[in-house]
Amino acid sequence: MKKTKAPTSATKMRALNVCGMVALGALLGACSTPATRVVLLPQEDGSPSAVVVRSAGGNEVVTLSQPYQRATLPEGSTAAPVLDQAEPAQLRQAHPALFELLPPAAQLYTLYFVTGGATLTQESQQQLPEVLDSATARPGADIVVTGHTDTQGSGPNNDSLSLRRAQEVRQMLVQRGFPVQRIEAAGRGERDLIVPTADEVNEPRNRRVTVEVR
Repeated sequence: MKKTKAPTSATKMRALNVCGMVALGALLGACSTPATRVVLLPQEDGSPSAVVVRSAGGNEVVTLSQPYQRATLPEGSTAAPVLDQAEPAQLRQAHPALFELLPPAAQLYTLYFVTGGATLTQESQQQLPEVLDSATARPGADIVVTGHTDTQGSGPNNDSLSLRRAQEVRQMLVQRGFPVQRIEAAGRGERDLIVPTADEVNEPRNRRVTVEVR
C-alpha cells in the first residue's frame, strides 16, 4: 500500500506502509511481529520530503525526514514508534509490488512564445502532440501549466500576460481532448526568470510556459 500526500509548497511526501496489520494484511507473512511499518522514500528530483507517524493513541509522534528512514509501531502499542533505517535493496526485493504502485516521475515540457503575446512559436506548437500523448498515456494524469514572461513591460501586465499564456496552452490541450478538470493554469509573471536579466530585456527563453504532466 502506498501512502501519499499531494505536493505542497516545499515539502512533499512519498511513503510506503510496508507491513501494516490492517492496511496490508496480505503482507503479514513477511513480518515476524504484527506491526505497522512506514518507510519514507526519496523524491525523484531530490527535493526534501517528510512524513509524521503517530502512535496508536496519538500521543507519541516521530517524523521521518531522511530517505528510507523507517518507523515501526507494534500492534496495540501506544509507545513511540521505533525508528531505524531500511536497506533500499532489501526493501525492493521484499516488496516489489509496492514499488510498482509508485506513480511515474512527472514529465516537464517547456514551450516558448512570440514576444508580447500569447502565441506559441512554431517549434513549440509542434510539441503539443507529444505533451498530449504523454498525458493521455498516464492513467489519471493531471497537468499543471505555469506561464512566465521576460522583463519587458510592467509587473502587473506581465502577471496578466503569463496567466494568459498558461490559459492559452491549457485551452489548446482541452481542444485536443484532454479533460478540462484535470488541467490547472497559473501565471508567475517575471518572478522566475530562467535567464536572469536586467529590467526591460527581451529574452526569448524567459517567454515560456512550463507544462508538468504528473
